[in-house]
Parts: sequence; C-alpha cells; structure tokens
Amino acid sequence: MLSPIAWSTPPKKYGPWESMVSLLTEGLVKRGIDVTLFATADSHTAGKLHAVCPRPYEEDKSILVKVYEGLHISEVFERANEFDIIHNHFDYLPLTYSKLVDTPVVTTIHGFSSRKILPVYKKYNNSTFYVSISDAYRCNELDYIATVRHGIDTETFPFNDRPEDYLLFISRIHRDKGTKEAIEVAKRSGMKLRMAGFIADPEYFKKRSRAPYR
Repeated sequence: MLSPIAWSTPPKKYGPWESMVSLLTEGLVKRGIDVTLFATADSHTAGKLHAVCPRPYEEDKSILVKVYEGLHISEVFERANEFDIIHNHFDYLPLTYSKLVDTPVVTTIHGFSSRKILPVYKKYNNSTFYVSISDAYRCNELDYIATVRHGIDTETFPFNDRPEDYLLFISRIHRDKGTKEAIEVAKRSGMKLRMAGFIADPEYFKKRSRAPYR
C-alpha cells in the first residue's frame, strides 16, 4: 500500500487520501491479508510499516519534497517482487515506475489536480489498472476496472438524533470545494454555518470565503 507522504497515515488532522489508505489498510489486515504500508515514519498500522520519510513534509518544511518523494516511491518498486499487488494512492508519479516491475500496479485515482497530468495516466492506461472513487469523477479518456467509493469508520461518527440547528462545512478551503457556495447557501436559508478545514488556498480564503461576512 503506497500512501502519500504529505501527511501521516492516518493523518493527525487533515489528510483525506491518507485517511482512505489507512481505512483500507486496516480493513485488509483485519481480514487476514498481509499488508505492508509505505508511509511516513510517524504513521500507525496493524500491518507492516515501512518508511523512509521521517515526518510529513507539510508538517516539516525542512524536508525537500522531491527528494523524499523519489526515495519513498522507489523503495516500493525496488521491493516489488515481495508483493502480489502494489496499490498506489500517490497519484501519477509511481506510474512511471510501473513498467519496470512485473508486479501488477493498481492506482486509485483520488482526483485530478489538472488536465496537465493526464499524459502520464494515458501512457500507462493499458499496462496498469485504475480505480475511480465515483462514476461521476471518471475521465472518459481512461479505462477503469472498478469504482470504489470512499468509506468512513462509522465508529468515529456517532449518530446524534438531536442535532443542533446549523449547517456544517468541513473540507479544505479551496475554490474546488465550494466554500463560497456553502456560505451562500447558509445566507439564503437563514441558517447558521460552521466551517472547518485546512486553508489550502489562502488568497481564495481572503478574497472570497470571508467576503460575505463583512
């Protein structure tokens, strides 16, 4: 299981891809499957943890991102013959190693940051396997073997049959996530809005997200 190294797996706070990797890893381990998790050294798993990056690079700015991304990804593929499957959650970069090994590589595509990354996905479209997180989020230029929607650990979200009268927005603060639209919905409905999230786009936050409150 190849996890990103921006955050630990599972993340201490923010880290959606790392959260999904952790849920999948622990679920497989509970089913008796031998899983090696490649993640940051401060990660936790009931499986086997292997790490070359000491800490998440988003938490330690002294870490040179490209250096540790290269070390992290190469570590997996240099040990490829030890595994039946390499499950990639690290976006497109590990695909460039995939033809160098015989072990099948499955990539869960959690998102497309830009169409500019598509050439890599298209190059390896016929030699690796892609999984989408929803049918709506598929790219019609790629082939997929399945859609596997993100799950949650229901034990961490206790049901409340007497909810308070407010709307909740929880996500990274970015134009792609509809922060501004959430504020508009709250204004039009006349309901209180509570917002929580990592500010991924500070300029957007300053210019758009806070403007309706002024």
